[in-house]
Amino acid sequence: MNHDRHIPSEDDAITDAAAHWCMRLHAEDCTAAEQRAFAQWQAADPRHAEEYQAMLEIWQTADLLPRSAQVVELKPPLAPRPRARRWQPLATAAAVTLLALPLAGWMGWEQGWLPDSYQHFEAGNQRQQVRLSDGSRVELNLNSELRFLNFKDERRVTLVKGEAFFKVSHDASHPFIVRAANGQTRVTGTQFNVWKYQDQVKVTLVEGSVLVSSNGHNGGYRLGPGMQASYHQGDFDPELNQSDDYLNSLAWRKGKLVLDNLSLAQALPVINRYLEQPLRLADESTGNIRISGIYNTAEVERLVDTLPKVLPVYLTRSKDGSTVLNHIKAPPSRAASSTL
Repeated sequence: MNHDRHIPSEDDAITDAAAHWCMRLHAEDCTAAEQRAFAQWQAADPRHAEEYQAMLEIWQTADLLPRSAQVVELKPPLAPRPRARRWQPLATAAAVTLLALPLAGWMGWEQGWLPDSYQHFEAGNQRQQVRLSDGSRVELNLNSELRFLNFKDERRVTLVKGEAFFKVSHDASHPFIVRAANGQTRVTGTQFNVWKYQDQVKVTLVEGSVLVSSNGHNGGYRLGPGMQASYHQGDFDPELNQSDDYLNSLAWRKGKLVLDNLSLAQALPVINRYLEQPLRLADESTGNIRISGIYNTAEVERLVDTLPKVLPVYLTRSKDGSTVLNHIKAPPSRAASSTL
């Protein structure tokens, strides 16, 4: 007998309960007694915590849906491949958790409010290659995470953190949109790379054409092959450039980190993407020091220890435990000393 297999009614009950708790814990009138009851429910079975986490991820799509408050049964038109669970309970719970749609679930799909497919991927200390439900292929760099939702009128990816290379399945009537920070990259079918660290984003186009917007409001700026768009969250417009060495940005696909005559101020965000504790600069003069080299992305921690051997810097520790790079300044020349 397989004790790991559960009957559908039991799965549905857990999903409905997870949806209820997600709704209540996000309500303004949630009480302390309810919070204690939720903690007891979550601790009672490992499946409870797993299903509640899935509900939280679906909750993040709430801003895409109408705000009317009627609870209805959701019956999606398709049955896509789930993330280690059936889509039907998740979709039902989504309708309950989000307090709703004014129409039945299938109308939610028809109107473009609800996705018919949801996928979530994370890469830890190994790169991953994944396939989305629309046929697109994605390579995930180390410590990267993304979510994919397939709507009737568009395919939507959120790059939560890290870096991803996309080979998008062509569909002119079904745009593919990657959201990172407040910006987005819109395509119908092409190959491109998106890098995200904290509030910084860089988009590198390899083949085809994309529209990049830094704030999600303007129409975007079109990139051609070899072009890059960079922005920080909150920037009104991205910074565009045509780069001859744009392939350095894709070296991670072969496990390499390429630093080609970058200032430390430019290099640190790229390096810190691979570190548990980020490097910091002591001052502006330290940030102006330039660095070059090719490093293994799985061994970037070793790079930190070698920096004092190849650059005029020394390392110190700040109060929060982070490593600080300090510029070793050259002593004044004798001529300058005699002048004084």
